[in-house]
Amino acid sequence: MGGQSRTGGRSKAGGGHGTGADPYFPDNGDPRYRVTRYELALEYRPAPNRLAGTARLSAVAGRAPLAEFFLDLARFRVGRVLVDGRAPHHVHRGGRLRIRPAEPLPAGAAFTVEVHWSGNPKPVRSPWGGLGWEELTDGALVASQPVGAPSWYPCNDRPADKASYRISVTTPSAYTVVAGGRLLTRTTRASTTTWVYEQPAPTSSYLVGLAIGAYRTVLLGEPGLGGVPQSAHVPTALLPRFSRDFARQPAMMRLFEELFGPYPFGEYTVVVADEELDVPVEAQGMSLFGANHVDGARGSERLVAHELAHQWFGNSLTIADWRHIWLNEGFAKYAEWLWSERSGGRTAHEHAAAAHRLLAGLPQDLRLADPGRKLMFDDRLYERGGLTVHAVRCALGDEAFFPMLRDWATAHRHGVVSTGGFTAHVARYATGSADELLGPWLDAPALPPLPAAPTPA
Repeated sequence: MGGQSRTGGRSKAGGGHGTGADPYFPDNGDPRYRVTRYELALEYRPAPNRLAGTARLSAVAGRAPLAEFFLDLARFRVGRVLVDGRAPHHVHRGGRLRIRPAEPLPAGAAFTVEVHWSGNPKPVRSPWGGLGWEELTDGALVASQPVGAPSWYPCNDRPADKASYRISVTTPSAYTVVAGGRLLTRTTRASTTTWVYEQPAPTSSYLVGLAIGAYRTVLLGEPGLGGVPQSAHVPTALLPRFSRDFARQPAMMRLFEELFGPYPFGEYTVVVADEELDVPVEAQGMSLFGANHVDGARGSERLVAHELAHQWFGNSLTIADWRHIWLNEGFAKYAEWLWSERSGGRTAHEHAAAAHRLLAGLPQDLRLADPGRKLMFDDRLYERGGLTVHAVRCALGDEAFFPMLRDWATAHRHGVVSTGGFTAHVARYATGSADELLGPWLDAPALPPLPAAPTPA
């Protein structure tokens, strides 16, 4: 998630390896099975805000027989439910769809679930405001971090449960539909158009983005020169300002591929909603910005870098559970500083010094490695997360730090990561103890001293 300050208004919220319930959201997700693929077929009518859908999930039972399991789904009308083609017993209550197959599923068994649902989608409530599906003045958008995905489709809503997706959306032909992944087909019949997107990379439920609106589609960069395909979907009136604000995104992509390794997905798209959003938010292969993030003066360029960096840190490298949120936001924050440093702005050390001064004047009650649900999107987590990455750079020196950073992103590509895993990774590059280096930053609320500037390579 870009920037900070997720309080009030139209909020868009951006241990082990996810083998148990998430400690921050124990009522979301079911660790007894995993989903390998979602196939969603949706019909949406913007005027009455009416959504009807069919979901087909391919899943695998865990190490124990599965007599029942849960899907997360908000208050829709649930129609037919099938497990391996047979009707199970099911109960839909309190945002949870409890499914009991006719026969228990054996441990390790592959199975399919089909769910039909319909209703008027709306955001789910959270400490940060409404999350997930949001009806706009003319269209809709989805920004689900951290627990908004059930606002529009049935899912196993836990970050470590990553699956491929095919999403089909039928809506009036005046609207453009944008989802993360490759557009396979666009078929118009009478007054409606069906858009079909495929995202083959493993994707967490909260990272499935969707936007429906009246957009102009533009390409970023220079077509034909290779590299990552980049596009944007922007309201016509905002195109002149957008063209300046996002002009340097292709250069960011080249820099981040140099620093973090190859871009993890097949394409990258940006959507600018024709409404204000508190903060931009990442989705898999796409990012969502508000009209207020486009000013024609590159006033939000750091957020452009932040959201792009999340494609590596958060999307490809996904946290085991929400205790590890700093691995998303701290690395995306540090990417802002690296872009500034490499593009002629302030150095990363100057940014780190400014962040340190800021944090030194604020309460010292945040434990970065486990901030608690209340503080997981606190401004201080972003700044201290960036400072922690910078402290590693200062200790290792650039000659070791940048290979460490690239190896972290490439070794865990499309995987699940944790704070303990990062500490172990740093230990392979550090001359001293990684625990002694990282412990004060990760585990102690008190702010450590600002480290000396890093040794250049």
